[in-house]
Amino acid sequence: MRQLMKVVNEECPTITRTYSLGKSSRGLKIYAMEISDNPGEHELGEPEFRYTAGIHGNEVLGRELLLLLMQYLCREYRDGNPRVRSLVQDTRIHLVPSLNPDGYEVAAQMGSEFGNWALGLWTEEGFDIFEDFPDLNSVLWGAEERKWVPYRVPNNNLPIPERYLSPDATVSTEVRAIIAWMEKNPFVLGANLNGGERLVSYPYDMARTPTQEQLLAAAMAAARGEDEDEVSEAQETPDHAIFRWLAISFASAHLTLTEPYRGGCQAQDYTGGMGIVNGAKWNPRTGTINDFSYLHTNCLELSFYLGCDKFPHESELPREWENNKEALLTFMEQVHRGIKGVVTDEQGIPIANATISVSGINHGVKTASGGDYWRILNPGEYRVTAHAEGYTPSAKTCNVDYDIGATQCNFILARSNWKRIREIMAMNGNRPIPHIDPSRPMTPQQRRLQQRRLQHRLRLRAQMRLRRLNATTTLGPHTVPPTLPPAPATTLSTTIEPWGLIPPTTAGWEESETETYTEVVTEFGTEVEPEFGTKVEPEFETQLEPEFETQLEPEFEEEEEEEKEEEIATGQAFPFTTVETYTVNFGDF
Repeated sequence: MRQLMKVVNEECPTITRTYSLGKSSRGLKIYAMEISDNPGEHELGEPEFRYTAGIHGNEVLGRELLLLLMQYLCREYRDGNPRVRSLVQDTRIHLVPSLNPDGYEVAAQMGSEFGNWALGLWTEEGFDIFEDFPDLNSVLWGAEERKWVPYRVPNNNLPIPERYLSPDATVSTEVRAIIAWMEKNPFVLGANLNGGERLVSYPYDMARTPTQEQLLAAAMAAARGEDEDEVSEAQETPDHAIFRWLAISFASAHLTLTEPYRGGCQAQDYTGGMGIVNGAKWNPRTGTINDFSYLHTNCLELSFYLGCDKFPHESELPREWENNKEALLTFMEQVHRGIKGVVTDEQGIPIANATISVSGINHGVKTASGGDYWRILNPGEYRVTAHAEGYTPSAKTCNVDYDIGATQCNFILARSNWKRIREIMAMNGNRPIPHIDPSRPMTPQQRRLQQRRLQHRLRLRAQMRLRRLNATTTLGPHTVPPTLPPAPATTLSTTIEPWGLIPPTTAGWEESETETYTEVVTEFGTEVEPEFGTKVEPEFETQLEPEFETQLEPEFEEEEEEEKEEEIATGQAFPFTTVETYTVNFGDF
């Protein structure tokens, strides 16, 4: 296999690249072939597709078909086949012929004549790769029962539970490599090729725990002598209609899957002659690669069961290739069905991990690192919404045609205040942000903070007033305009007389008996009590006048620092903004 992949890469070096997903438990490399017009890089707006095979080492037909597909794409691209050229130029294709190289080595030693149903099925460590993935179905369904979706638990891209991530977790080496590969590449569509049956299986593969009503119905059906399979139900995904479309696209293009006279491999046709079946209805299993791919990534994955013989003879490969070639190409082209686009902000910067949700389908997809996304949809009209953290959601209507070719739907998101709100919440840690009800009394801590802030403002105003008085005292004689008769210059005495003795006509701003001012304060929404007013006595003014700046400026700096520390400790009181009027009486001299 490795030698054949090397030959294909040498024949078509401009469109192929060979790489490894990782190693098996025995240290064998899991090789993959990339076919694209720009191999090695993800191109903006170009979807990524994958075919995998050999997930069970003794099911070798899929392995051989992918090796033949590599050669076919390389040869037809060089010969100028327009269909293949369009597919290679517009799609990044990944082909993995053997996900379980250890199991294949065991099965290949016995060959097709002496092999059995289970020899080479598992890995060297004894794992069945197909159903060794994290069980995210139970996580999602449990959250749905508690009404946590989508507010506390998302309906897409579910995180992997911690117990699967620890080094001591009972997860096969191959599965760890496959998961890392899935997370690295933004796959849109994929399929795994298997053997032992003739059908196409689509998610969900896991069945929900039956309710009491379902158990009662099953018991009554068994009492009536009905077949258990007749009362079992399919476990549908939110994209059930899309999965059926994809499954039919492969089965209908296959030369033998939809022939009803062939029947099933187990003397029973589970598909009803259509060649497709829901995995949970046919063979319910937990932790499958299909369910994990759907719930953890954006990729829609199906399982193709290509024949009853798991290890066919070499002489049968030409016929099997003709049976599957058109179906493999048709299914690859479905990656270009639906909508695609780029999500950016108002400056044109791409937004990664934005969620694209479709009205009526309770399952979204995420944008890639470049802000691009792909959403496979059936033909029709859809209301699509793009939303990301820190941005205002944007929605538009997108139409999907029957012809191959995704509809372009780009989104531009404007920034919202949620980013600032989250910063405030982060400053407060786990403590709640103060949310003061004006109808309720203030706490002692809030009262002290309010009083200190008001006193600080009053001191600042007193300082400004005294500076005005000092500046007026040091002024020289006023110069009058030449057109007016000369008037004696007025010079204020250094001794401040009581305000009541100054004639009302000559009273200035600083000589007002009472002073009213209005400020916009973003703090606790409560009224200022009269006890917070400060009455400044004449002795206080005369004592502060000569040395006010030198004595109180350090104190003001300390007050400002204490106020900043208090704001950091308690957080800003958001979002109350009140306009209050303070009346301050500076007393009579």
